[in-house]
Amino acid sequence: MFGLGSVELVILAGILVLLFGSKKIPELARSIGGAARHIRDMFS
Repeated sequence: MFGLGSVELVILAGILVLLFGSKKIPELARSIGGAARHIRDMFS
């Protein structure tokens, strides 16, 4: 996935938790998924 290994993904997840807090992560992931779905639907 974008040339990222498991160590990089763990570091990225840690940074996201520090920036947004553990309670905001599911909400953030949900909104990113919704946006990705919307973009995918636009192109199909």
